[in-house]
Amino acid sequence: MLVLLGIAVVVFGFIVRANPLLVVMAAALTTGLAAAWTPEADLAAYYMAGRETLAQFGKAFNDARYISLTWILLAAIGLLERAGLQERARIAIAKVEAATVGRLLWVYFVIRQASAALGLTSLGGHAQMVRPLVAPMAEGAAEARFGALPDQQRFLIRSHAAAADNIGLFFGEDIFIAIASILLIKGFLETYGIIVEPLQLSIWAIPTAIAALIIHSVRLWLLDRALKRALSGKAEAGA
Repeated sequence: MLVLLGIAVVVFGFIVRANPLLVVMAAALTTGLAAAWTPEADLAAYYMAGRETLAQFGKAFNDARYISLTWILLAAIGLLERAGLQERARIAIAKVEAATVGRLLWVYFVIRQASAALGLTSLGGHAQMVRPLVAPMAEGAAEARFGALPDQQRFLIRSHAAAADNIGLFFGEDIFIAIASILLIKGFLETYGIIVEPLQLSIWAIPTAIAALIIHSVRLWLLDRALKRALSGKAEAGA
């Protein structure tokens, strides 16, 4: 049970809003040291446990060397934003009269969930899509209807844009049979003697994905209503 101390470290770190990378590192080291604890453990045992934990971090980083491509991607997105990508996205969506924040995010949510179900998990993402395109377009749809946005509503729209990406990916990727999460579930169940095929897990992920689609669709509809209540009076006063 001592290895669960790592979870406590994560919870505490996020409560105090510490740097997420440092929180994860501290949680991993805590879990590694706790796993090495025995009544007979000495300082040397803890030292070896710490070294093994750090070695696992190094192995994971080495196995994911393609992470360097992320920095190239971020640089490219930064250049596009400097060239006016977000402003162009706002202008483009403002010309669509039927566009609302909820409708726009719903379309992205459906595309994100469907593409994840086909295994295209890298098609969207916060850095690639949400920040440079989806969030500015959602803000543009709101500004076209209600004018300048207060910070509270602007951040609300951004959080829902991020949520559409997270939820769509999370509940869509398990439908794809060759995804790491399916293999993780299969391996976990087999440790307790429960034998299941990946295809069975993928099939049973479909009702969950449909439920997520329905529930999040309602949430986005409620978002449109909340924005209308909060901003309609402001727009009329400005007119």
